Amino acid sequence: MRKNLTALLLVILMLVSVAGCSTTKAVSALPQSVKSISGLTANNTESQPIAKNPAESLKNSTEKLPEDPSFEIRFLDVGQADAALIKCDGKAMLIDGGNSEDSNLIYSVLKAQKITHLDYIIATHAHEDHVGGLAGALNAAAAGTVYSPVDSYDSKAFKNFLKYVRKQGLELTYPPVGKEISLGSATVQFIGPQKDYEDPNNTSIVVRIVYGETSFLFTGDAETEAEHDIIDAGYDLSSTVLKVGHHGSEASTSYVFLREVMPEYAVISVGKDNPYGHPHDNTLSRLRDAGVIVYRTDMQGDIICTSDGKTVSFTTERNANVQTNPTMTDGSEDNTVIYIGNKNTRKFHLPSCKSLPLDKNRVYFDSREDALKQGYDPCKNCKP
Repeated sequence: MRKNLTALLLVILMLVSVAGCSTTKAVSALPQSVKSISGLTANNTESQPIAKNPAESLKNSTEKLPEDPSFEIRFLDVGQADAALIKCDGKAMLIDGGNSEDSNLIYSVLKAQKITHLDYIIATHAHEDHVGGLAGALNAAAAGTVYSPVDSYDSKAFKNFLKYVRKQGLELTYPPVGKEISLGSATVQFIGPQKDYEDPNNTSIVVRIVYGETSFLFTGDAETEAEHDIIDAGYDLSSTVLKVGHHGSEASTSYVFLREVMPEYAVISVGKDNPYGHPHDNTLSRLRDAGVIVYRTDMQGDIICTSDGKTVSFTTERNANVQTNPTMTDGSEDNTVIYIGNKNTRKFHLPSCKSLPLDKNRVYFDSREDALKQGYDPCKNCKP
């Protein structure tokens, strides 16, 4: 009897051990939770696998493209604001919608393009010049998924945008970093924001779109801090076309970021004679230094970019041959200075300094203030 009881206890212990191992394995296999940004809860995220290793970023290939390629980006002239309509293989996505006063324009564009369904709408961040006109889009077309980095913001424009989202029975969705979605035969990858930020500009959703061997980077109003965080995360940023961040503000499109992207073309969505001085001379200078061909909505109206999967081409509403990025803007020399830091010594130098570090130990700064802010000290020899 005692032997039978002992055997029974051994069986029970073995079963408990097996069950415990199974439970532990199941728990360890669960994906990590997605961090809420500015109040957007995990319930509003899509339960799809988050990215592979950033080093395994999207590959550019024409193998999966249809025989008759169809990819177009229409950068809309919405003044001092942002709006871009992307179409691929009969699918459509809208990134931002301009100011509230642009609602009618966005509505008219979608009607003229005979778009009754937007597979995706991306509100890069909560500012009015990005979400204001999305109400017009939601009146013109049914939406599949509406992405936003936040689900609430204290402005009339954002509340109006949210009202029309919910009118379609939808809620705002926060895309996990690294998530990939398909737009026809194009692939869209979310690579920002990398973390929570106090500045709404830095909460901007950043996406890289790959179509065949061509690629397109949209950065919203992300500024230097957010750009550096994306670089540090290890994503492939190389792109054929860069949608210049923050309307050409000096605080965006930093030298080190531009060096990672290395675009052939750049598009700046900006209003004529705007009070912010956009695009800033320093930003234009960095684009010139990188040999980038620039298009501007303030000078050229709507800008249409098409891709056959291998090359891109541009057409503009007006002024196709205008000088969009002159060498000198006011008759004076371009005095933009790039500062070079040493990762080991934490010193920064003028480019002419005899004590510059090896390339592998360099870090680049767009201004003296940026270098100081990141904890670097000025070199005592070149005195930057």
